[in-house]
Amino acid sequence: MGAANTYEALTVETLPERLKGVAALAAQVGEDASTWRVEEIGDGNLNLVFIVSGPGGKAIIKQALPYVRLVGDSWPLPLYRAFFEYHALTRQAARDPGAVPVVHYFDETQALIVMEFLAPHVILRRKLIAGERVEGLAAFLGCYCARTAFRGSELSMQSGDKKTDVALFAGNIEIPAITEALVFTDPYFDAEMNNQTEGLEPVVARLRADVGLKVRAQKALQRFVSNTETMVHGDLHSGSIMSTDSDSKVIDPEFVQYGPMGFDIGMLCANFLMAYFSQPAHRASGLDDYQAWILAVIADTCSTFETEFRHLWKTERTGILYPASLFEDQGHDSTPACDAVLAGIWRDAWAVCGIEMHRRCLSLAHNADFEEIADVSLRARLEARNLMMGAELIHTAEEISGVEAVCALARSFNGKDVS
Repeated sequence: MGAANTYEALTVETLPERLKGVAALAAQVGEDASTWRVEEIGDGNLNLVFIVSGPGGKAIIKQALPYVRLVGDSWPLPLYRAFFEYHALTRQAARDPGAVPVVHYFDETQALIVMEFLAPHVILRRKLIAGERVEGLAAFLGCYCARTAFRGSELSMQSGDKKTDVALFAGNIEIPAITEALVFTDPYFDAEMNNQTEGLEPVVARLRADVGLKVRAQKALQRFVSNTETMVHGDLHSGSIMSTDSDSKVIDPEFVQYGPMGFDIGMLCANFLMAYFSQPAHRASGLDDYQAWILAVIADTCSTFETEFRHLWKTERTGILYPASLFEDQGHDSTPACDAVLAGIWRDAWAVCGIEMHRRCLSLAHNADFEEIADVSLRARLEARNLMMGAELIHTAEEISGVEAVCALARSFNGKDVS
Protein backbone atom coordinates (compact mmCIF):
# COMPACT_ATOMS: atom_id res chain seq x y z
CA MET A 1 0.00 0.00 0.00
CA GLY A 2 1.25 3.45 -0.84
CA ALA A 3 0.88 4.92 2.60
CA ALA A 4 2.26 2.94 5.07
CA ASN A 5 3.19 2.09 8.53
CA THR A 6 0.62 4.07 10.48
CA TYR A 7 -3.14 3.98 10.17
CA GLU A 8 -4.90 6.71 8.26
CA ALA A 9 -8.58 6.77 7.34
CA LEU A 10 -9.23 6.73 3.60
CA THR A 11 -11.21 9.38 1.76
CA VAL A 12 -12.69 9.45 -1.72
CA GLU A 13 -9.85 11.79 -2.74
CA THR A 14 -6.94 9.91 -1.17
CA LEU A 15 -7.92 6.32 -1.91
CA PRO A 16 -6.53 5.98 -5.47
CA GLU A 17 -3.10 7.32 -4.57
CA ARG A 18 -2.86 5.29 -1.39
CA LEU A 19 -4.07 1.99 -2.87
CA LYS A 20 -2.56 2.19 -6.34
CA GLY A 21 0.18 -0.24 -5.33
CA VAL A 22 -2.24 -2.99 -4.23
CA ALA A 23 -1.96 -5.51 -7.04
CA ALA A 24 -5.05 -7.43 -5.92
CA LEU A 25 -7.16 -4.29 -6.24
CA ALA A 26 -5.63 -3.32 -9.58
CA ALA A 27 -6.44 -6.81 -10.87
CA GLN A 28 -10.11 -6.16 -10.17
CA VAL A 29 -10.53 -2.58 -11.40
CA GLY A 30 -7.57 -1.77 -13.67
CA GLU A 31 -3.87 -0.96 -13.40
CA ASP A 32 -4.07 2.80 -13.85
CA ALA A 33 -5.29 4.38 -10.61
CA SER A 34 -5.96 7.65 -12.43
CA THR A 35 -8.90 5.93 -14.12
CA TRP A 36 -10.48 4.76 -10.87
CA ARG A 37 -13.76 6.23 -9.70
CA VAL A 38 -14.39 6.14 -5.95
CA GLU A 39 -17.74 6.40 -4.21
CA GLU A 40 -18.27 6.23 -0.47
CA ILE A 41 -21.34 4.17 0.36
CA GLY A 42 -20.85 3.40 4.04
CA ASP A 43 -24.12 3.96 5.87
CA GLY A 44 -23.55 1.50 8.69
CA ASN A 45 -22.74 2.08 12.32
CA LEU A 46 -19.02 1.37 12.37
CA ASN A 47 -17.01 1.56 9.14
CA LEU A 48 -16.00 3.31 5.95
CA VAL A 49 -17.11 1.51 2.78
CA PHE A 50 -16.14 2.51 -0.76
CA ILE A 51 -16.91 1.24 -4.27
CA VAL A 52 -13.87 1.52 -6.53
CA SER A 53 -14.71 1.34 -10.25
CA GLY A 54 -12.36 1.16 -13.21
CA PRO A 55 -12.08 -0.22 -16.73
CA GLY A 56 -11.51 -3.70 -15.33
CA GLY A 57 -14.50 -3.82 -13.02
CA LYS A 58 -15.40 -2.93 -9.44
CA ALA A 59 -14.32 -3.78 -5.91
CA ILE A 60 -15.41 -2.96 -2.37
CA ILE A 61 -13.01 -1.40 0.13
CA LYS A 62 -14.05 -1.66 3.77
CA GLN A 63 -11.98 0.14 6.38
CA ALA A 64 -12.53 0.16 10.13
CA LEU A 65 -12.69 3.48 11.94
CA PRO A 66 -11.19 3.90 15.42
CA TYR A 67 -14.60 4.76 16.85
CA VAL A 68 -18.31 3.94 16.51
CA ARG A 69 -19.41 5.89 13.47
CA LEU A 70 -23.00 6.01 14.71
CA VAL A 71 -21.92 7.85 17.87
CA GLY A 72 -18.62 9.55 17.00
CA ASP A 73 -15.12 9.61 18.44
CA SER A 74 -16.52 9.77 21.97
CA TRP A 75 -16.92 5.97 21.65
CA PRO A 76 -13.53 4.59 20.59
CA LEU A 77 -13.22 1.13 19.06
CA PRO A 78 -10.10 -0.89 18.22
CA LEU A 79 -9.05 -1.19 14.61
CA TYR A 80 -8.26 -4.85 15.12
CA ARG A 81 -11.87 -5.70 14.40
CA ALA A 82 -10.93 -5.72 10.70
CA PHE A 83 -8.44 -8.50 11.48
CA PHE A 84 -11.18 -10.62 12.99
CA GLU A 85 -13.61 -9.85 10.18
CA TYR A 86 -11.02 -10.98 7.65
CA HIS A 87 -10.42 -14.25 9.51
CA ALA A 88 -14.16 -14.78 9.91
CA LEU A 89 -14.72 -14.36 6.17
CA THR A 90 -12.01 -16.88 5.32
CA ARG A 91 -13.53 -19.45 7.69
CA GLN A 92 -17.08 -18.84 6.50
CA ALA A 93 -15.91 -19.23 2.91
CA ALA A 94 -14.39 -22.60 3.79
CA ARG A 95 -17.36 -23.80 5.84
CA ASP A 96 -20.02 -22.75 3.33
CA PRO A 97 -18.34 -22.06 -0.03
CA GLY A 98 -19.90 -19.23 -1.99
CA ALA A 99 -21.90 -17.85 0.94
CA VAL A 100 -19.74 -14.76 1.53
CA PRO A 101 -17.95 -12.24 -0.71
CA VAL A 102 -14.52 -13.21 -2.04
CA VAL A 103 -11.70 -11.49 -0.16
CA HIS A 104 -8.99 -10.15 -2.48
CA TYR A 105 -6.67 -8.40 -0.04
CA PHE A 106 -6.25 -7.54 3.64
CA ASP A 107 -4.07 -4.85 5.23
CA GLU A 108 -3.91 -5.22 8.99
CA THR A 109 -2.17 -1.88 9.66
CA GLN A 110 -4.73 0.08 7.65
CA ALA A 111 -7.58 -2.11 8.96
CA LEU A 112 -8.98 -2.57 5.47
CA ILE A 113 -10.31 -5.39 3.36
CA VAL A 114 -10.62 -5.43 -0.43
CA MET A 115 -13.44 -7.73 -1.40
CA GLU A 116 -15.81 -8.75 -4.16
CA PHE A 117 -18.27 -6.17 -5.40
CA LEU A 118 -21.70 -7.74 -5.26
CA ALA A 119 -24.06 -6.72 -8.06
CA PRO A 120 -26.94 -6.42 -8.56
CA HIS A 121 -27.26 -7.40 -4.90
CA VAL A 122 -28.85 -4.98 -2.45
CA ILE A 123 -29.27 -5.12 1.31
CA LEU A 124 -31.99 -7.65 2.10
CA ARG A 125 -33.65 -5.33 4.61
CA ARG A 126 -34.34 -2.87 1.78
CA LYS A 127 -36.02 -5.62 -0.24
CA LEU A 128 -38.18 -6.65 2.72
CA ILE A 129 -39.30 -3.08 3.32
CA ALA A 130 -40.10 -2.75 -0.39
CA GLY A 131 -42.12 -5.95 -0.41
CA GLU A 132 -39.77 -7.86 -2.72
CA ARG A 133 -39.17 -11.61 -2.64
CA VAL A 134 -35.93 -13.57 -2.97
CA GLU A 135 -36.06 -17.00 -4.51
CA GLY A 136 -34.22 -19.65 -2.51
CA LEU A 137 -33.60 -17.34 0.44
CA ALA A 138 -34.65 -19.80 3.13
CA ALA A 139 -32.61 -22.67 1.65
CA PHE A 140 -29.53 -20.46 1.48
CA LEU A 141 -29.84 -19.10 5.01
CA GLY A 142 -30.77 -22.43 6.58
CA CYS A 143 -27.77 -24.14 5.01
CA TYR A 144 -25.44 -21.27 5.86
CA CYS A 145 -26.43 -21.29 9.53
CA ALA A 146 -26.25 -25.08 9.80
CA ARG A 147 -22.93 -25.44 7.98
CA THR A 148 -21.14 -22.68 9.84
CA ALA A 149 -22.53 -23.88 13.18
CA PHE A 150 -21.65 -27.53 12.64
CA ARG A 151 -18.32 -27.14 10.84
CA GLY A 152 -17.10 -24.52 13.32
CA SER A 153 -17.69 -26.82 16.28
CA GLU A 154 -16.02 -29.86 17.78
CA LEU A 155 -18.70 -31.95 16.18
CA SER A 156 -16.54 -31.51 13.07
CA MET A 157 -13.28 -29.74 13.91
CA GLN A 158 -10.31 -31.39 15.52
CA SER A 159 -10.08 -30.31 19.13
CA GLY A 160 -6.66 -28.69 18.79
CA ASP A 161 -7.76 -26.66 15.76
CA LYS A 162 -10.94 -25.56 17.51
CA LYS A 163 -9.10 -24.50 20.66
CA THR A 164 -6.55 -22.56 18.61
CA ASP A 165 -9.38 -20.79 16.81
CA VAL A 166 -11.18 -20.00 20.06
CA ALA A 167 -7.97 -18.49 21.40
CA LEU A 168 -7.55 -16.36 18.27
CA PHE A 169 -11.06 -14.93 18.32
CA ALA A 170 -11.00 -14.43 22.08
CA GLY A 171 -8.90 -11.37 21.30
CA ASN A 172 -11.98 -9.70 19.78
CA ILE A 173 -13.04 -8.13 23.06
CA GLU A 174 -14.64 -4.73 22.52
CA ILE A 175 -16.94 -5.70 19.67
CA PRO A 176 -18.67 -8.63 21.43
CA ALA A 177 -18.85 -6.36 24.48
CA ILE A 178 -21.22 -4.19 22.45
CA THR A 179 -23.48 -7.21 22.00
CA GLU A 180 -23.26 -8.09 25.67
CA ALA A 181 -24.46 -4.61 26.62
CA LEU A 182 -26.69 -3.36 23.80
CA VAL A 183 -28.42 -6.67 23.10
CA PHE A 184 -28.65 -8.55 26.38
CA THR A 185 -28.66 -5.86 29.06
CA ASP A 186 -29.47 -2.28 28.00
CA PRO A 187 -33.08 -2.92 26.86
CA TYR A 188 -34.01 -3.89 30.41
CA PHE A 189 -33.02 -0.70 32.21
CA ASP A 190 -32.72 3.00 31.47
CA ALA A 191 -29.30 2.82 29.80
CA GLU A 192 -27.74 6.10 28.71
CA MET A 193 -27.81 5.43 24.97
CA ASN A 194 -31.23 3.80 24.81
CA ASN A 195 -33.96 5.35 22.71
CA GLN A 196 -37.53 4.30 22.02
CA THR A 197 -40.60 5.38 20.12
CA GLU A 198 -42.97 7.73 21.91
CA GLY A 199 -45.97 5.81 23.16
CA LEU A 200 -44.13 2.64 24.16
CA GLU A 201 -43.67 3.68 27.78
CA PRO A 202 -46.33 1.36 29.29
CA VAL A 203 -45.01 -1.68 27.42
CA VAL A 204 -41.40 -0.90 28.32
CA ALA A 205 -42.37 -0.47 31.98
CA ARG A 206 -43.99 -3.94 31.91
CA LEU A 207 -40.87 -5.51 30.44
CA ARG A 208 -38.53 -3.88 32.91
CA ALA A 209 -40.75 -4.84 35.84
CA ASP A 210 -40.69 -8.50 34.78
CA VAL A 211 -37.94 -9.94 36.96
CA GLY A 212 -38.34 -13.41 35.50
CA LEU A 213 -37.82 -12.03 32.01
CA LYS A 214 -34.63 -10.28 33.05
CA VAL A 215 -33.35 -13.43 34.73
CA ARG A 216 -33.92 -15.39 31.52
CA ALA A 217 -32.24 -12.70 29.43
CA GLN A 218 -29.21 -12.80 31.71
CA LYS A 219 -29.11 -16.60 31.55
CA ALA A 220 -28.96 -16.24 27.77
CA LEU A 221 -26.13 -13.74 28.19
CA GLN A 222 -24.34 -16.18 30.49
CA ARG A 223 -24.50 -18.82 27.77
CA PHE A 224 -23.35 -16.30 25.16
CA VAL A 225 -20.22 -15.28 27.08
CA SER A 226 -19.27 -18.73 28.37
CA ASN A 227 -20.25 -21.15 25.59
CA THR A 228 -17.74 -21.47 22.75
CA GLU A 229 -19.61 -24.12 20.75
CA THR A 230 -18.93 -22.63 17.33
CA MET A 231 -17.79 -19.53 15.47
CA VAL A 232 -20.81 -17.26 15.17
CA HIS A 233 -21.28 -14.38 12.75
CA GLY A 234 -22.46 -12.40 15.75
CA ASP A 235 -24.65 -9.87 13.91
CA LEU A 236 -26.66 -11.90 11.41
CA HIS A 237 -29.69 -9.87 10.38
CA SER A 238 -31.35 -8.65 7.20
CA GLY A 239 -28.89 -5.76 7.03
CA SER A 240 -25.93 -8.16 6.87
CA ILE A 241 -27.32 -10.11 3.92
CA MET A 242 -27.22 -8.91 0.32
CA SER A 243 -29.59 -10.39 -2.22
CA THR A 244 -30.76 -10.27 -5.80
CA ASP A 245 -34.08 -11.81 -6.78
CA SER A 246 -32.47 -15.26 -6.62
CA ASP A 247 -29.04 -15.08 -4.97
CA SER A 248 -27.79 -14.08 -1.52
CA LYS A 249 -24.51 -13.49 0.32
CA VAL A 250 -23.73 -12.92 3.99
CA ILE A 251 -21.57 -9.88 4.80
CA ASP A 252 -20.12 -7.95 7.77
CA PRO A 253 -19.02 -10.60 10.31
CA GLU A 254 -16.97 -8.19 12.45
CA PHE A 255 -18.96 -9.16 15.56
CA VAL A 256 -17.53 -12.65 15.20
CA GLN A 257 -16.73 -14.75 18.24
CA TYR A 258 -17.11 -18.31 19.39
CA GLY A 259 -20.51 -18.73 21.02
CA PRO A 260 -23.70 -20.82 21.14
CA MET A 261 -24.76 -22.61 17.96
CA GLY A 262 -28.26 -21.15 18.21
CA PHE A 263 -27.15 -17.51 18.32
CA ASP A 264 -27.00 -16.66 14.62
CA ILE A 265 -30.24 -18.32 13.56
CA GLY A 266 -32.04 -16.84 16.57
CA MET A 267 -30.94 -13.31 15.68
CA LEU A 268 -31.81 -13.92 12.03
CA CYS A 269 -35.34 -15.10 12.84
CA ALA A 270 -35.87 -12.05 15.06
CA ASN A 271 -35.14 -9.71 12.19
CA PHE A 272 -37.55 -11.53 9.90
CA LEU A 273 -40.20 -11.30 12.62
CA MET A 274 -39.62 -7.55 12.89
CA ALA A 275 -39.95 -7.27 9.12
CA TYR A 276 -43.22 -9.18 9.47
CA PHE A 277 -44.63 -6.94 12.20
CA SER A 278 -43.62 -3.75 10.38
CA GLN A 279 -45.38 -4.61 7.12
CA PRO A 280 -48.76 -2.92 7.79
CA ALA A 281 -46.94 0.42 7.73
CA HIS A 282 -45.19 -0.29 4.44
CA ARG A 283 -48.05 -1.55 2.26
CA ALA A 284 -51.76 -2.15 2.06
CA SER A 285 -51.96 -4.00 -1.26
CA GLY A 286 -50.79 -7.60 -0.94
CA LEU A 287 -50.11 -7.27 2.80
CA ASP A 288 -51.47 -10.66 3.84
CA ASP A 289 -49.63 -12.52 1.09
CA TYR A 290 -46.34 -10.80 1.82
CA GLN A 291 -46.55 -11.35 5.55
CA ALA A 292 -47.32 -15.01 4.86
CA TRP A 293 -44.22 -15.18 2.65
CA ILE A 294 -42.04 -13.78 5.44
CA LEU A 295 -43.34 -16.39 7.89
CA ALA A 296 -42.73 -19.08 5.26
CA VAL A 297 -39.11 -17.89 4.98
CA ILE A 298 -38.71 -18.22 8.75
CA ALA A 299 -40.28 -21.69 8.78
CA ASP A 300 -38.32 -22.93 5.78
CA THR A 301 -35.03 -21.46 7.06
CA CYS A 302 -35.41 -23.34 10.34
CA SER A 303 -36.54 -26.53 8.60
CA THR A 304 -33.56 -26.36 6.24
CA PHE A 305 -31.23 -25.71 9.17
CA GLU A 306 -32.44 -28.84 10.94
CA THR A 307 -32.31 -31.00 7.80
CA GLU A 308 -28.81 -29.85 6.91
CA PHE A 309 -27.58 -30.18 10.50
CA ARG A 310 -28.82 -33.78 10.65
CA HIS A 311 -27.17 -34.49 7.30
CA LEU A 312 -23.85 -33.13 8.56
CA TRP A 313 -24.29 -35.13 11.76
CA LYS A 314 -24.43 -38.30 9.69
CA THR A 315 -21.67 -37.41 7.21
CA GLU A 316 -19.19 -35.04 8.89
CA ARG A 317 -19.21 -35.89 12.61
CA THR A 318 -15.43 -36.22 12.87
CA GLY A 319 -14.70 -34.21 16.03
CA ILE A 320 -14.44 -35.34 19.64
CA LEU A 321 -18.14 -34.84 20.36
CA TYR A 322 -20.54 -37.78 20.06
CA PRO A 323 -17.99 -39.96 18.27
CA ALA A 324 -19.11 -42.94 16.22
CA SER A 325 -17.14 -45.17 18.62
CA LEU A 326 -19.86 -44.54 21.21
CA PHE A 327 -22.77 -45.00 18.84
CA GLU A 328 -22.63 -46.36 15.27
CA ASP A 329 -19.55 -48.53 15.84
CA GLN A 330 -21.47 -50.31 18.59
CA GLY A 331 -24.59 -50.64 16.47
CA HIS A 332 -26.37 -47.81 18.28
CA ASP A 333 -28.44 -45.08 16.69
CA SER A 334 -27.05 -41.59 17.43
CA THR A 335 -30.30 -39.86 16.48
CA PRO A 336 -31.33 -39.27 20.13
CA ALA A 337 -28.01 -37.51 20.69
CA CYS A 338 -28.58 -35.31 17.66
CA ASP A 339 -32.10 -34.59 18.89
CA ALA A 340 -30.69 -33.43 22.23
CA VAL A 341 -28.11 -31.15 20.59
CA LEU A 342 -30.76 -29.60 18.37
CA ALA A 343 -33.07 -29.07 21.35
CA GLY A 344 -30.34 -27.02 23.02
CA ILE A 345 -29.74 -25.05 19.83
CA TRP A 346 -33.42 -24.12 19.51
CA ARG A 347 -33.69 -23.21 23.20
CA ASP A 348 -30.84 -20.74 22.75
CA ALA A 349 -32.16 -19.55 19.38
CA TRP A 350 -35.66 -18.64 20.61
CA ALA A 351 -34.32 -16.85 23.68
CA VAL A 352 -31.90 -14.84 21.53
CA CYS A 353 -34.72 -14.18 19.07
CA GLY A 354 -36.88 -12.58 21.74
CA ILE A 355 -34.01 -10.55 23.16
CA GLU A 356 -33.07 -9.24 19.70
CA MET A 357 -36.68 -8.22 19.13
CA HIS A 358 -36.38 -6.12 22.28
CA ARG A 359 -33.04 -4.49 21.66
CA ARG A 360 -33.91 -3.33 18.15
CA CYS A 361 -36.73 -1.22 19.58
CA LEU A 362 -35.27 -0.15 22.93
CA SER A 363 -31.47 -0.09 22.77
CA LEU A 364 -29.08 2.07 20.71
CA ALA A 365 -29.11 0.56 17.21
CA HIS A 366 -32.63 0.21 15.78
CA ASN A 367 -33.55 -1.09 12.35
CA ALA A 368 -35.13 0.59 9.36
CA ASP A 369 -38.15 -1.73 9.28
CA PHE A 370 -39.62 0.24 12.17
CA GLU A 371 -37.57 3.44 12.09
CA GLU A 372 -38.78 4.44 8.63
CA ILE A 373 -42.42 4.40 9.72
CA ALA A 374 -43.26 8.11 9.76
CA ASP A 375 -46.51 7.71 11.68
CA VAL A 376 -45.17 7.53 15.25
CA SER A 377 -48.43 6.24 16.69
CA LEU A 378 -48.57 3.40 14.16
CA ARG A 379 -44.89 2.62 14.69
CA ALA A 380 -45.44 2.34 18.44
CA ARG A 381 -48.39 -0.05 17.97
CA LEU A 382 -46.40 -2.33 15.66
CA GLU A 383 -43.32 -2.24 17.88
CA ALA A 384 -45.47 -3.07 20.91
CA ARG A 385 -46.62 -6.28 19.21
CA ASN A 386 -43.02 -7.11 18.47
CA LEU A 387 -41.90 -6.39 22.05
CA MET A 388 -44.58 -8.52 23.68
CA MET A 389 -43.98 -11.45 21.35
CA GLY A 390 -40.29 -11.16 22.18
CA ALA A 391 -41.15 -11.47 25.88
CA GLU A 392 -43.24 -14.56 25.16
CA LEU A 393 -40.34 -16.18 23.31
CA ILE A 394 -37.91 -15.46 26.12
CA HIS A 395 -40.27 -16.90 28.74
CA THR A 396 -41.11 -20.04 26.75
CA ALA A 397 -37.87 -20.74 24.85
CA GLU A 398 -37.44 -24.16 26.45
CA GLU A 399 -41.04 -25.19 25.75
CA ILE A 400 -41.53 -24.09 22.12
CA SER A 401 -42.36 -27.15 20.06
CA GLY A 402 -40.92 -25.85 16.81
CA VAL A 403 -40.84 -23.05 14.30
CA GLU A 404 -44.49 -23.52 13.34
CA ALA A 405 -45.41 -22.63 16.92
CA VAL A 406 -43.32 -19.46 16.58
CA CYS A 407 -45.08 -18.53 13.34
CA ALA A 408 -48.47 -19.17 14.95
CA LEU A 409 -47.45 -16.91 17.82
CA ALA A 410 -46.48 -14.20 15.34
CA ARG A 411 -49.86 -14.43 13.61
CA SER A 412 -51.55 -14.15 17.00
CA PHE A 413 -49.63 -11.04 18.07
CA ASN A 414 -50.07 -9.49 14.63
CA GLY A 415 -53.76 -9.13 15.39
CA LYS A 416 -53.41 -7.82 18.93
CA ASP A 417 -53.77 -4.28 20.21
CA VAL A 418 -50.97 -4.28 22.75
CA SER A 419 -50.95 -1.51 25.32
